[in-house]
Parts: sequence; structure tokens; C-alpha cells
Amino acid sequence: MSPATAPLSADFTALIGDNQPLLQRVCRMYCADADDRQDLYQEIVLQLWRAWPQYRPGAAKVSTWLYRVALNVAVSDLRRRTRHPAPGALDPEAPYAAPPPEGPDADDLAQLYRAIEQLSSVEKAFVLLYLEDRSYEEMADILGLTQNNVRVKMHRVQDKLRQLLTQPA
Repeated sequence: MSPATAPLSADFTALIGDNQPLLQRVCRMYCADADDRQDLYQEIVLQLWRAWPQYRPGAAKVSTWLYRVALNVAVSDLRRRTRHPAPGALDPEAPYAAPPPEGPDADDLAQLYRAIEQLSSVEKAFVLLYLEDRSYEEMADILGLTQNNVRVKMHRVQDKLRQLLTQPA
């Protein structure tokens, strides 16, 4: 590594460390399987690294830039996986590796994730940003839409989730 890239690498490493929870939430929204989440996380970090030299701090907030890259990678990965699904598990009796959520709200949380899994990739992006308490202005910047369009689409996604959550299991 040359001396010129050392600060770049350290800054990038700090950025990823500081924003790892954000990136993990994007992965969780688009992948149910723990191995798929890890693969997606690695792909997001790789794409962020490739885009890092072009990032202009004054042009957008770092979280906006991170979301844009992460969501684009997640949607592309989802499209790739649906076009070329991975072969089934070799052992159908093998237990699922991720532990189920625990506590009094575990059933509600599991039901919410099942409903979210039924949404399109774009709808999942809206839910993720909403759950992150992002303003409509930030959502518009991240998704490249107008604030009014974000409001309309967010309302539609919320209605769809309500409908999915009220359907019998």
C-alpha cells in the first residue's frame, strides 16, 4: 500500500466500522438467510470501496451515499438471485442457522419480517428507510425521487403492509 492510499484506507475502514449497523440492516431487509446476508454485506463493502475515491463529502451526506450504494447493490443482488436461484440445500433436515427472535414481541416481529419479504425490492427500500427514521427529504435524496413521490409511495407501501399483516397466516 502506498503512503497516499493509507489515509484513504483508514478513512474508509472507519466509515465502514461506524456504519456497519446501517449496512447490516440493508442486508437483513433483502436476505433472510445468514449466509446470503454475509455475502451481500461483502458485496456492498466491495462496491463502496470501489466508489469511495469518487465520493464528494459536500455533495451528499455520507449516510445518503451509503444507502444509495447499499440499496443499489442489494436490489441488483436480489434480481440476480431471482434470475439464477441457488440450488436447494443438500440436507433438508438441517436446522436453520439463524436463531429465532425471543421475547414477548417475537411473534409480531417474525410476522412483520414475513410481510416485508413479500414486498418488492423497491418497497423494501421504503420500509428500511422508514424504520431508520429517515425524513421524506432524505428518502427522496437516497432514492432519487421527489418528496411528494416518496410520500405517495410510502403511503402505498404502508397500506400494503397493513393488508399483508391482517391476512390470516
